[in-house]
Amino acid sequence: STSVMNISEHLSCPLGFGHYNAVDICILETVVIVLLTFLIIAGNLTVIFVFHCAPLLHHYTTSYFIQTMAYADLFVGVSCLVPTLSLLHYSTGIHESLTCQVFGYIISVLKSVSMACLACISVDRYLAITKPLSYNQLVTPCRLRICIILIWIYSCLIFLPSFFGWGKPGYHGDIFEWCATSWLTNAYFTGFIVCLLYAPAAFVICFTYFHIFKICRQHTKEINDRRARFPSHEVDAAGETGHSPDRRYAMVLFRITSVFYMLWLPYIIYFLLESSRVMENPALSFLTTWLAISNSFCNCVIYSLSNSVFRLGLRRLSETICSSC
Repeated sequence: STSVMNISEHLSCPLGFGHYNAVDICILETVVIVLLTFLIIAGNLTVIFVFHCAPLLHHYTTSYFIQTMAYADLFVGVSCLVPTLSLLHYSTGIHESLTCQVFGYIISVLKSVSMACLACISVDRYLAITKPLSYNQLVTPCRLRICIILIWIYSCLIFLPSFFGWGKPGYHGDIFEWCATSWLTNAYFTGFIVCLLYAPAAFVICFTYFHIFKICRQHTKEINDRRARFPSHEVDAAGETGHSPDRRYAMVLFRITSVFYMLWLPYIIYFLLESSRVMENPALSFLTTWLAISNSFCNCVIYSLSNSVFRLGLRRLSETICSSC
């Protein structure tokens, strides 16, 4: 009971109106944070191990970006250990402000990497479908590695002004009191982030996937017309070896992208509203923040359920672990 009361004093729990209700809310928030931290770390470690154990997954050029996202999401889970441990070890003064700034910066950079990787994946699939003959010359392992390095550099630079007092990078958690009361958002910095990160990534993804599915739909229609005119095995073989595998793989990646934006859209909307001083609700701040962070675990679930090669690699990994045990 004493430890719970100490936790409630260290956390700013805006959802509770009475003292005991605030303690209950603090316990609920603690359970959410600890559970998400465990799921994110465990899920992304599984993805990383499966990619190392399933050579077939490396045949896709997008595996570079998927693995980069897995490492970024794993670091998100590791970073979430900071608020988890802060529930037991509370610091004040300069240490609290520095911890809050570093944590917010790291989380923002890591999610920026995920967002940029999703945009690059959509461009990669767009090139694979629109330029199948010259794709291998355009997309090489060396260029992919350079692209990933540039993604990390860009993500680190775009949020760097937050350390010089120009707004908040986007984290709205209520774990540290200094984060909620002293570190305020700035409308200009928010507009800067939206214009250089959120909006371009969303535009690229919408443009590429729109044309991907448009081309695949046209291709499917052409195959159906050929089957109707010339019902032969040659047409069926041509249809099976055409854009069908690319379309299925594009659908997997489209699901990952859709879930990403569904979980991040409430956070981005609240980020804009708070920056413009239209709304300030600590309860919504907590919910939208950790809903967005939960995406780091959802990527693992979607990929494992949607990709047959990944499921095969996961099964082999499970069999290896079980046999060694």
